[in-house]
This record gives sequence, structure tokens and C-alpha cells, in this order.
Amino acid sequence: MTLWLQGRAGQEDFFKMFEPKWKSLMANTTAPIFTPPQCQHIINLGHQQKKQEARKGSSREYKEGKHDTKMRITAISWIPFDVMPQMYKQIERSMLQANGNHFGYEGMKITEQAQFTEYPKGGFYDWHMDAEVDCRHEPPVRKISMTILLSNQSEFEGGDLEFMSEGNKPPPLIQGQAIFFCSLLRHRVAKVKKGVRRSLVMWFGGPSFK
Repeated sequence: MTLWLQGRAGQEDFFKMFEPKWKSLMANTTAPIFTPPQCQHIINLGHQQKKQEARKGSSREYKEGKHDTKMRITAISWIPFDVMPQMYKQIERSMLQANGNHFGYEGMKITEQAQFTEYPKGGFYDWHMDAEVDCRHEPPVRKISMTILLSNQSEFEGGDLEFMSEGNKPPPLIQGQAIFFCSLLRHRVAKVKKGVRRSLVMWFGGPSFK
């Protein structure tokens, strides 16, 4: 697997406060890590799990139960670790490679279940960060976020993953492709104009920032 590199795009000084080893803010696989049949299997598993209201932002905001339809319109479910262990192993291998090549964190691992997300027509997720602004709390601390596109690109329009930093709009994902990015990077999923956008989202954590 090879990774596509994005630059710091003007945010270098801010992010150096947290991790001076970063080579990039995001990296995505140039080839899918899951085949179309595997993507469909993950979609089926996502549909089999209990649906929840999609809440916004960081892990703390999830625990506090904050929900704002002006911020986010998404249907989600959580895929247990024991339901598809091979999926988690493949994702972990890809994350560790991305971390070794681009982020340089120590002690990174999977700390949360995968979130299956569905954005219907009109669905979106406004600007947010996946980690706390004060990210020096007790570990594990979210450091790397990941999105895998499960839908075929022909099944929806809109729904682009965008980043609030100049020059950091990655190429559109193809089915089964993953993008890894710094959890402190503000991002959004633009409004879906047609169809349904399905994706798998995960976060990876490690020791507190020094």
C-alpha cells in the first residue's frame, strides 16, 4: 500500500506544539483496502447493528449526549470488534503504516469501535474536530482519524470530505479507499445532493501529548 501525501498548508506552527515529528496532516491510500464485495459486507453489518442518533465532535461530546441537527444529519451504528475481526486487523495494518510514514506517533492502537455512517440526501456534518482542543487529558487520546468510503462513487453526489485549511482538499475517495488524518484537523462532510453516502469512520489513540 502506498500513501498520498498532503502538506501542512499554513498550520505548521500550531500543530508543532503538539507533535513536531509530523510529516503531513493527512495521507490516503492510493488503492482501496477493501474490495466492493467487502464494502458491501461491511454495509450489511452496519445495517444489522442498532442505529443511533449521530452526535457531533469529540469522544467527550458523545459521552455528554450532545445532538444538533443543525450541525449533523447522519444515521450511524457501531460495529463490534468480535463481529468482523479481519476488518479491524486490515484497518490496523493500514493505520500503522500511515502512522509510521507520516505521523510518527508512539503507542498508537485501535481504541474505539468502527462507526458505520449513512448520509442520505440532504445529510451532512458541519465543521468539527475529532479530538479535544485541550487534548492533554488521560489517555488514550485521539490522534489519527480515518474514513473509508463504502459506497460506489456512482451511488451519490456531493458529500465531499473537506478540510478547513488552504490546499488541503484531497481528491475524492473511491470505493474501499481510506484517508487518515490528524484528529485535530477541522473538517466536514458536505451536503449530499443525491443518493446515499456510506462510509466507515474510526479513530486511533495513544499516550497523552507531551
